[in-house]
Amino acid sequence: MVTLLSDTHLRSIVKAFSWRISASLLTLIISYIFTLNIVISSGIAVTEFIMKIIWYYIHERIWNAIKWGTNM
Repeated sequence: MVTLLSDTHLRSIVKAFSWRISASLLTLIISYIFTLNIVISSGIAVTEFIMKIIWYYIHERIWNAIKWGTNM
């Protein structure tokens, strides 16, 4: 028997932040390569961090509510 565990809200938030930090660092590096401007690159990375962490959390909670592919 497989026991399914669903993520708590806090776990989803922590996962979202850990992913966004690593992904935003990559965005900062890539945007710096293209712009050669740390101010613009930082602005892109910060905006991307905020917007995508919100979207990731929403995405996680939606998938947590979908029973497809689970044993429930």
